[in-house]
Amino acid sequence: MPTISQKGQLMPQSPIRKLVPYAEQAVKNGKSIYYLNIGQPDIKTPEIALQAIKNSNIDVLAYSRSEGSEVYRQKISAYYKEHDINVNHDDIIVTTGGSEALLFAFGSIMDVDDEIIIPEPFYANYNGFSTASGVKVVPVISKIEDNFALPPIEAFEKLITPKTKAILICNPGNPTGYLYSKEEIQKLASIVKKHDLFLIADEVYREFAYDGNTHYSVMQEAGLDDNAIMIDSVSKRYSMCGARIGCLVSKNKSLIQTALKFAQARLSPPTLAQIASEAALDTPQSYFDDVIEEYVDRRNILITELQKIDGVKVAKPKGAFYCIVELPIKNSDDFAQWLLERFDVDGETVMVAPAGGFYSTPDVGLNQIRIAYVLKKESLVKAVNIIKEALKVYTD
Repeated sequence: MPTISQKGQLMPQSPIRKLVPYAEQAVKNGKSIYYLNIGQPDIKTPEIALQAIKNSNIDVLAYSRSEGSEVYRQKISAYYKEHDINVNHDDIIVTTGGSEALLFAFGSIMDVDDEIIIPEPFYANYNGFSTASGVKVVPVISKIEDNFALPPIEAFEKLITPKTKAILICNPGNPTGYLYSKEEIQKLASIVKKHDLFLIADEVYREFAYDGNTHYSVMQEAGLDDNAIMIDSVSKRYSMCGARIGCLVSKNKSLIQTALKFAQARLSPPTLAQIASEAALDTPQSYFDDVIEEYVDRRNILITELQKIDGVKVAKPKGAFYCIVELPIKNSDDFAQWLLERFDVDGETVMVAPAGGFYSTPDVGLNQIRIAYVLKKESLVKAVNIIKEALKVYTD
């Protein structure tokens, strides 16, 4: 029998999606589910983006340029300049989601067995992208007791070897919701310049910064042109996850030229989705004001309700729409499956993401879950109550 590659066997399952069969069976059994497991916003996509597709008069849905439409990249550049990020359109490669931007970045700067340092917990697919690229993740642990703030810079420096090529952060963070301060970004900038490393910043949640905090981009930091790589996407900002449009941004010309070869190999990003994404850039600020107000309200209600449960510890997010919750259990994988298979309150249950998959250090985060607060406030209250009742009867 033909054999499957070792790389394929090592590819991790998504901790977010692996429970889907159990959820589908629960629905078939008549249960209703509150889906807290995935960052699919319930916020409506801006009408201006949807109308751009409906009103399109395209006769032939042709390839776009490999780096993305020039008109779209110019509009992205103008958007960034409004956020004090001074990049030109030729510093941008449009990609099929932020995921492809990360794969292009990994492929452009790292060879097999090279290393990348990532504060954990981190977006689970970073493990998958690393495996697909033959790259080793070297984790530096951030702690729920510190609200998942940046670990001491000395912790990063101890991990740097001749194989280290980059540090990767998500800002604001998935799964923690932590927002790195300007001072924390500057600490990272200092260490990557000192050791000639890249600093990759996944900034897809840029707009979602709360409590008067502002997002500080790696692209705003002076003297970092050769080191900084920004990953972005329309998925969360405009509630357009299905568009699959992201981008890779850097002022490092060699990096952009190299990434373009990867872009050429896959031909082009989706043409129709670029039209919608270009239109979305004209979304009024009032849309974001309303969205942020809604997410702050959801976060506050979620945290308040979780803190009422004995033995539960939760970090307060400063951005994005996720939080990590530590539960008085041993194994959140088992708990999450049990919720779907064997527990309900009046025919309702909850789907959560076990947090162990957001770590690469073995046996860390096993008693934690990630909650995406992408449901309406009343649904969040009901969902937390189900978790509260479940913990009363669940046994490891």
